[in-house]
Amino acid sequence: MPHLYDDEPEPLVDPGPGPAADPDDGLAADPTVGPGVGPYEGPWPSEPWFDPELLAAGDRRNVLDRYRYWRLDAIVADLDTRRAPLHVAIQNWEHDFNIGSIVRTANAFNVGAVHIVGRRRWNRRGAMVTDRYLHVEHHADVDGLVAATRDAGLTLVGVDNLPGSRPLEPTELPRACCLVFGSEGPGLTPEMVAACEGLVAITQHGSTRSLNAGAAAAIAMYHWSRRWAEVTEPG
Repeated sequence: MPHLYDDEPEPLVDPGPGPAADPDDGLAADPTVGPGVGPYEGPWPSEPWFDPELLAAGDRRNVLDRYRYWRLDAIVADLDTRRAPLHVAIQNWEHDFNIGSIVRTANAFNVGAVHIVGRRRWNRRGAMVTDRYLHVEHHADVDGLVAATRDAGLTLVGVDNLPGSRPLEPTELPRACCLVFGSEGPGLTPEMVAACEGLVAITQHGSTRSLNAGAAAAIAMYHWSRRWAEVTEPG
């Protein structure tokens, strides 16, 4: 199986006793161990978004430099001021490891929300705790997703290489839309296809029939961003 990532995972530590959770969620990243920055040097900043524990121990999280030593809730609040009008939905029928990969990419594009359709529990390992900085919503079925996206004024666009799909490359996706992805293997269910206002497929030039779901989601989100996202300096 090809590697989806070229970086090392954040160190994991046992969070100790707490509420029951998915077995895949049993470990959490330790913000004080691993790459990043050490304890803050010099007089501590007084702004309320700084976390005293991180200032004292260091911040090893996988965050932009501008968010070093910030409290988690402060980072989320800042991201909320500029969320994209793009949402992402994933059908979760098989505890697909790709969901974590899709969530991590959704964080990179600062999507408005991620919608998990079907099983409430999902494989978080690939997300590398990036879901903490996103708004993740659960819907028991397709109708729940349809209602939520309709209320938000979003167009549902399925991403799958099914009959009737349009090539993604020349297609201008709606600015306010929700890209919908199926589980690895089965793809989108017929019910979900019927709920979408259109389908797009990524053009392929090799022998394989389909792309890894996580890779396809990254390509589709990048395609949307090229048309609608504001370009900023990295870091």
